[in-house]
Amino acid sequence: MNVHDILRNPDEHARCAAYLDRLGHVADPDEVALVSRVLTDPDQTMARAAVLRHLDRRAAGLYAGPAYEEWAQAMTEATIDHPFLVQRLREWSLLRAVTLKLPWQPDDLLASSNWLQLKTAAGTNTVAIEVLAEAGRTKRIRNAARAGLDHRGGT
Repeated sequence: MNVHDILRNPDEHARCAAYLDRLGHVADPDEVALVSRVLTDPDQTMARAAVLRHLDRRAAGLYAGPAYEEWAQAMTEATIDHPFLVQRLREWSLLRAVTLKLPWQPDDLLASSNWLQLKTAAGTNTVAIEVLAEAGRTKRIRNAARAGLDHRGGT
């Protein structure tokens, strides 16, 4: 099934599943074009959800390696008209910096979404976890960070 056939299906759930399947099997050189094409679907909520799932899946596999930066830049360009998707890519880049102990700013982490703060609280960067234990956005985040610190301390 090609993307044009997917668009003809009136059921947004079926289109979303078909998009996710296509995105999950797309060759690297064709990924930007496919993401851009999915984002032309008339049901923008569904299209953004499908692309978000794809970005999360791909970023999870790439963020710790050298291919991430080029991929993230290409995906940012492909999603530039969709602020939430661009923000998610920024947060994956911040998670990468925190995880790999690259330069990052505590204020950027504290201004990030609950999604990123929870992922970071479950991570291995003690400095970031301490920042979240003290000033994470929600009680859940602060508690998760404190639990992570307690676990690391052996208590």
